[in-house]
Amino acid sequence: MNILEDLKIVKSQFHKSFWIANFMELFERLAYYGQATILSIFLRNTLKFNEVQAGQLSSIFGGLIYFLPIFAGALADKYGFKKAFSFAFFVLSIGYFLIGSTGMSMFAGVYNNNNLFVILSCILVFTAIGGSFIKPSVLGTIALTSKPESKSLGYAIYYWLVNIGAAIGPLIAYFVRNSIGIQAVYIVSAVSCFLMFLVTMFFFKEPEEDIAKEKKSIKDVLTHMGLVLRRFRFIIFLLIFSLYWMMFWQIFIVIPFYVTDFISKDAPFEIIESVDAWGIILLQLVVNRLTKNMAPITAIIVGFAFTILAWGVIMVHPSIIMIIAGMIIFSIGEQTQAPRYYEYIADLAPKGQAALFQGFAFLPIAIGWAFGGTLGGWLYKTFAKDSHQPYMIFLVLLCIGILTTILMFFYNLYIKKYPAQEIRDAKFE
Repeated sequence: MNILEDLKIVKSQFHKSFWIANFMELFERLAYYGQATILSIFLRNTLKFNEVQAGQLSSIFGGLIYFLPIFAGALADKYGFKKAFSFAFFVLSIGYFLIGSTGMSMFAGVYNNNNLFVILSCILVFTAIGGSFIKPSVLGTIALTSKPESKSLGYAIYYWLVNIGAAIGPLIAYFVRNSIGIQAVYIVSAVSCFLMFLVTMFFFKEPEEDIAKEKKSIKDVLTHMGLVLRRFRFIIFLLIFSLYWMMFWQIFIVIPFYVTDFISKDAPFEIIESVDAWGIILLQLVVNRLTKNMAPITAIIVGFAFTILAWGVIMVHPSIIMIIAGMIIFSIGEQTQAPRYYEYIADLAPKGQAALFQGFAFLPIAIGWAFGGTLGGWLYKTFAKDSHQPYMIFLVLLCIGILTTILMFFYNLYIKKYPAQEIRDAKFE
């Protein structure tokens, strides 16, 4: 009875649009992570790109889908979240279908006589433009439909649902690939997004603004970006963090290549890739409790250190069991640093600029994808295919983990020594 009462209290804290937006985010993440887990294998095994080309195409899509929200958020503010959601899901449904169609025999005549790399690059850019409107629209809706006392809970619900999508999406992808074919995973992602387009059109209502909200133009975004880029300490912090995300995205580049080439072609690589998300779902509360008294920068450094252990465990004996163990360790590190990352950015931001700085929190993810996909493809081709030394891939990733941890450690020492040093005090009207 108490649980039911608690659920009623939680429900009463949020507007109906809050729940619809988070419901749509869940299905968007199902679609995104479902296709992301098989993208590198689809590009190489079905479309016959080599590992480097597959990594480059992954970099195009992943980099843009996390970089463009900086600009998409301004447009979503200007035209409204309902229009932004509608545009996003409609474009995503078309984009995912087009990606899958490149590997379908019925469309062979359309793509055979053309430069497939260029065509697919255009399709991926188109799809990323649509996807870039999702996060700013969801986060904006949460901000406007949560009461001040329940905002932190609102973002926790959002983070929880994102990871549920990241965990279940790969499971669906595995069963679809196994029973129908790898191309069908993109059809499922397209259908999922189209259904959310219908949900937007018929059920989502534009949240009412109880307080005046600043409307940012693209010019404002560019101006504010310039202000952020003048913050030397902040940029160094983001660049160091980008190295972490370069390692993270190898879960979707290197791991599926290695599992299918060196362990078993029939191995459920999608499920293995989802272990990180399952680890967050199952262990987040425990890890948060154990690390709550750590300073934010300390938690970040400890989280980075776990990546060293994760890649080390995998390198020692890269079997399915050891890869899963490595992914669990990696997820513990992610849970340790991820919540504190946003807290640290808020602390680092000058007074009155916290929201501006938080707007650029996704930049390391974008940079990590933009370079990580190409890096992973190059590492795999160089060490696994050309020189037949796959363990070297994990050694390089382990070394990147060591470098990332050391750089953040010395960055923290510098901040402690010069706590107030800035290139200039950026302000805006």
